[in-house]
Amino acid sequence: MDSQVGSQNPSDAASTPSEQVAGVPFLTKAFGSAFFSGYSPAASGTVGTAVGLAIYFVPGFEQVFIILPACLIVFLLGIRAAGSMERAYGHDPGEVTIDEVLGMWISLLFLPKSLLIAFVAFFLFRILDIVKPFPARRFDDKKGGLGIMADDVICGIYTNIILQILVVLNILR
Repeated sequence: MDSQVGSQNPSDAASTPSEQVAGVPFLTKAFGSAFFSGYSPAASGTVGTAVGLAIYFVPGFEQVFIILPACLIVFLLGIRAAGSMERAYGHDPGEVTIDEVLGMWISLLFLPKSLLIAFVAFFLFRILDIVKPFPARRFDDKKGGLGIMADDVICGIYTNIILQILVVLNILR
């Protein structure tokens, strides 16, 4: 029989990203896209960063014993979710925004919780995430979930260092 109906051959699987997306589990999409912010029609990275900032403003979330474990869990699960979504959508897809959430949280670690600091962190992180200073660009060029997550971790660390300096110099409070 020449019919391929019901074939189990992997080479017969859908080959275009839009057809493969159906294979990404719902919870992976929800997590990897930071509550579907990655499906925003414009500026999905900025929308994902805003989701991270909104979660940060949940009362008590800034406490080290909450935000540090949250960062670790999101990093580890984010690698897996981002890798799965990359296989479906292509290299470092805009649909993956959990990396922006993590980068935003890292930007705000160990800093006083204030609207001004959060506002500056948001814009500074977005600029650095777009520019991708060394070594963030190297990670961004790598395939897989680790590369997707790591460049935002680096940009978050850079943002945090700049903000820590601004706070120590009393430029930000």
